Amino acid sequence: MLTFYLDGPEFIELNKLLKVTGLCQSGGMAKTLIGNGCVRVDGVIERRKRCKIYPGQIVSFNEHHIRVT
Repeated sequence: MLTFYLDGPEFIELNKLLKVTGLCQSGGMAKTLIGNGCVRVDGVIERRKRCKIYPGQIVSFNEHHIRVT
């Protein structure tokens, strides 16, 4: 499991999280995967590209899991 530390803002948008963690090569790729239902937030499929991710949430994509702290 990867850990992503928020430094400053209280949240990060889902598409940006996938890009900055390196799980997607581009923001466009992240938006497409989210729109296709390939990403889960706390175990639930999330299709909102700009969904706000807060500390304590877990994002899952393929076999990868990201814990936001």
